[in-house]
Amino acid sequence: MIKKHKTGLVALAAVTLVASATLASPGFAQDRPGPGGNATVDDSGKEVFEQICAACHMADAKGGGEAGARVPALAGNKNLANKDYPIIILLKGRGGMPWFTDILTKPQIAAVITYVRGHFNDYKDPVTVADIDRIGSTNPPVPDCNCGH
Repeated sequence: MIKKHKTGLVALAAVTLVASATLASPGFAQDRPGPGGNATVDDSGKEVFEQICAACHMADAKGGGEAGARVPALAGNKNLANKDYPIIILLKGRGGMPWFTDILTKPQIAAVITYVRGHFNDYKDPVTVADIDRIGSTNPPVPDCNCGH
């Protein structure tokens, strides 16, 4: 009985330690930009990518992860040819990808999509706040890309 209790305490301590480390690490809710957060992110697309997107999509935008937790590559992603696609994903989320409307401003969303499409792909036409407003006002369905989002 004592051994079982001791094992439970060790497991509880381990879970508490992991949870504390996770919540205290940068990039989580208490440090996020936007309403209720205390972090600031520059409006530059590169800055937004490095501070928000690279955590999952990796610094080289090639994605990764184990089976079942696959994060799609943004680099060389043909779905990004249509600039409406990433706008919808960032506004609505998809699968494991959260929406960012309560985290990023419209100029930041436009800037990061423009950066990813131009820097990691060869899609040079910029995304504007007008594009974000156009997509946001039409309420399109989330695309079915079968790409892991």
